[in-house]
Order: sequence, then C-alpha cells, then structure tokens
Amino acid sequence: MSEHMQTRRKIMRPSMIVTVCMAMALAINTAQADEREEMETLRQTTLNLIQILVEQGVLTQEKADQLINQAEVKAGEAVAAEKKANIGVVRVPYVPESVKKQIADGLREEVTAKAKAERWGNVNAVPEWLDRLTWEGDMRVRYQGDLFPEGNAPEVYFQTLGQAVSNTTEDRHRARIRLNLGLNARVAPGVNVGVRMATGNTSDPVSTNQTLGTTANKYSLVLDRAFIKIAPLQSVSVSGGRIPNPWFGTDLVWDVDLNFEGVAVGFNPWANEVRAFKPFAVAGIFPLQEVEKNTNIKVKDKWLYGAQLGLDWIPGVHERFKVGVGYYDYRNVSGVPNPKLNDTQFNQTAPQSRQKGNSLFNIDNDGNVNTNLYALAPDYRIVNVTLAVGFAQFFPLHVIGNFDWARNVGFDQAEILTRTGQSIEPETEAYQAKLTVGYPEITDRHEWQVFTGYRYLERDAVLDAFTDSDFYLGGTNHKGFMIGGQYGIYKNTWLSMRWASMDEISGLPLSIDVFQLDLTAKF
Repeated sequence: MSEHMQTRRKIMRPSMIVTVCMAMALAINTAQADEREEMETLRQTTLNLIQILVEQGVLTQEKADQLINQAEVKAGEAVAAEKKANIGVVRVPYVPESVKKQIADGLREEVTAKAKAERWGNVNAVPEWLDRLTWEGDMRVRYQGDLFPEGNAPEVYFQTLGQAVSNTTEDRHRARIRLNLGLNARVAPGVNVGVRMATGNTSDPVSTNQTLGTTANKYSLVLDRAFIKIAPLQSVSVSGGRIPNPWFGTDLVWDVDLNFEGVAVGFNPWANEVRAFKPFAVAGIFPLQEVEKNTNIKVKDKWLYGAQLGLDWIPGVHERFKVGVGYYDYRNVSGVPNPKLNDTQFNQTAPQSRQKGNSLFNIDNDGNVNTNLYALAPDYRIVNVTLAVGFAQFFPLHVIGNFDWARNVGFDQAEILTRTGQSIEPETEAYQAKLTVGYPEITDRHEWQVFTGYRYLERDAVLDAFTDSDFYLGGTNHKGFMIGGQYGIYKNTWLSMRWASMDEISGLPLSIDVFQLDLTAKF
C-alpha cells in the first residue's frame, strides 16, 4: 500500500467518527420538529469541537470543511433513504444529556489522541524512522610545521634502503583540514548501523588530513566507516564491516585515525552496573589484503588476528585503573623473494601501505637493476600491555597516566637470514609513558588540559603502517618527548597545541620536530 493511501486511511478513521455523530444529529433533526432545538444543540457542539481542533492545529481548516461537507452529504443521503424505506412510520428518538456528553467527550479524546500519535496538522513533523538517526562529527583546522635539524642524512640514502622518506633537510609549513561526518541508525533494539564520511584518500589508512594549497581544487570525501553492530546479549556485541578501533590502547601501536576491516566480538559483562571490577574481552579477524591467485600469482591473503583481555577497576569515586593485554598476529605480511629472473609471482607480498622504519629487503627480480620492490623482512606477532590510571581528588580536574608497552615476538633472526640473506639485529621493543592534567575531555569554554610524555619505538616493534602518523611524521625507529595542551574557547570548540621532538634509535641520522596548532569543533 502506498504512503499516500496509508496516510489517507489514518485520516479517514477519525473522520468517520465525526461523520457518524453528525449524521445522527442531522437524522434526528429531520425526525421530529419539536426536538429540532435539542438536536441543533448537539450539532453545534460537534461543530464547535471541530473548530477547536482547527484552532489548536490538530486539523487544518481545509480538512475540517471537508469533514463537515462529507457529514452533511451522508446525513442527507441517510435521511432520504430512511424516508423511502419507512413511509408512514413515525420514530421519536430521544438522546439523554448524559449520552450527548459522553459522545462529545469520547470523540474529543479519541481524535486528539490519534492526532498526536499521527502528527496531524504539524507541518514540522518528520517520519518516525528519522527519530532513530543520530548525526555526529568534527571539523579541525591545523597549522603544522615539520622541522629538520642539521645533521640529517640526505633522503636519497633512505630511499636506497627502501624507506619512504621524501625530505630530511627542508622545513615544511602546512595548513591542513580534517572533516568527519558520521551517521548512526538504530535499526531495532540491539541493532545499529554506522556510517562515516571523512576527508582524505584511499591510499593512507592512518590519516584523514587534507593539505590546503591545491590551486583552489576540490577535496576528496571517502567512506571511512561502514558497519553493522548487533548486541544479541546485553554483555556481548558483534561488529562487522569497516569498524572503529575495538582495542583499548594508545597511538604507540594504533594511529587514532585507523579503522579496521573485518569482524570484532566484544564481551563486557556488568558494563552498566556499579561494580569495582569489570572485566572485558575483545577478539577480531581482519583481512588486510585479499589476493586473487592464478598461475602467475602465488601470494597468500594477508590477515590480522587479534585478542585482548582486560580489567577495569574502580575502587572509589576518585580512582580508576584500567589494564589491557593484547596479542596481534599478522599472517603472510612478510615478503617472499621472486625465485628467478623476470619472475613477478610474489610481487604482492610487498605491503600495500607503509610509513617508514620497518626492516625491508628487495624482492624484485624483473631484470631491471634500476627498479626495486621492497617488502617486510620479519614477521610480526605483537604482545601489547596498556595501563591507564586516573585520579579525580580535585574534581572536575583529573590526573591521568598512561603507559603502553609492546614487543614483536614474531621476529626470528635465523628465519629472516634464510629468507632475505640479511643478518638483521632484533629491535623489537617499544614503550610510551604519558601524563595528563586537567579535564579529561574539553566540552565547554575555559576547560583545559596539559600533557607531557616520552616515546621509545624500535624499528620492528610494531607494524609501521598502522602506528601514529603525526610524531616523527609516522613510522617506527624513533625516540623522544612530547608536550601539549588544549583549551576550550566555546562549547565543544577548543584550541590545542602539540610539540614532539624525535631522533632515530639506530641507522642513518634523522631528527624531526613536529609542531601542530589546531582549532577543533565537535558536533
């Protein structure tokens, strides 16, 4: 049935009630002349009721006139038919005052209830399904300065080793923007659909920034998230598609803009209860690269399997401790050298996306000495421990500490030597400590937050493609400190500043200082 017909039926149901009542009044009015005054009173009562509904905006004047005209026509037809069928029969109906009042009150209540439920006469009313949609997003404008101290090795030296380094000596100043626009739909109790659009491109999974200065050209808008989340039980959730980061952690392992493609299952018993101890668990399977194999391509699909166990401990109103232990197993991400000249069957073992830092080797064997194809030398199976503590003795101010540690237990020096012919020393450990003082989130004017921290991230501790992309301009193999702060200037609008100074841990000298000044509005 069409929407038009459904709306018409909704309107006609209450209108039939009015029609019947008016037909009764008109029929009675024609039956006995000595009761005309009494019946006219009932008729006027009905008309006044309709007029009140018009004045209150429940019915439009056009709809009210239509109801009255229909009632009069039907009443006339009913009277004529009764006269024809009952010639010579005299009827003397009597309607007590209590019945008249009951009819009027019942009509008023029923019509008013239906009008509110079905939103008659409300020009601003929207369909019910729109009430189940929630919009959210943020807009950020940034100035970023990339500063390179003296003493760095030229970028060509890094490129010879396959590292994605395009600049090591010339300072760079950029204006950048980022837009996130998300929509959440409550399809049914326990079923949600999430979609988010963002600036950026399809070749960088860890950044949605758009650099200004494109000769007034337009920017790209990409599908950043698209997922379904169901909750078959109150403590269990299942998300599938392109989902937000499901892990508890910091940007040491996962960049804040990174989303995951695949399926994640979360278990969080007692999440909505007042308890001191709240355990949680997350597990996920994520395809990283699907490869269509044929006689010329022998590459296996690349996967990420992950699991995390954790505990949220809230001993009192002013303290909170949260710890998570994760294990992230990358499958088939290390390179496989092409075995013979002009062979390309293992070219796709080279990563689709990477930043810089991880150990690489050349898998190319196409006969062209001027072209090289670099792939990851080690395997990556990462153990990660994250700890967060919060104290609110000076509420609303908080003191928050974070510590994150990671190690690549999949690094096998002997296996790497066999596969690559290179003896690569293991550099597989990373840690980060950060202290934050102030409001945990900036939501109103004059709220503030300051932080400082230190990071140590060895070459093969984590996959460089997915770690933080801001400090050290992304990747691994760096150490250094960071400072920054935020200040609310309006509701959900704040200024923030960050400075990070990082140096290389091993290899060619490369120091990078990054300064960021942001204006962010959240809606």
